[in-house]
Amino acid sequence: MAAETYQVVLNDEEQYSIWPTDRDLPSGWYEEGASGTKEECLAYIEQVWTDMRPLSLRQARETSQA
Repeated sequence: MAAETYQVVLNDEEQYSIWPTDRDLPSGWYEEGASGTKEECLAYIEQVWTDMRPLSLRQARETSQA
């Protein structure tokens, strides 16, 4: 039995997740580009997702500090 392949996905709030490559993406999620085993995808997300705050919150804080 082959290991299931996943892809890294991203939503409009720049939040990451993984999704099986053999399934249609849920509404509001987009392919980020990376794929592999579950462990590889999670390791990738750990490297690139350094600020877990949603985009709208980050933008609101930047605006209020300007």
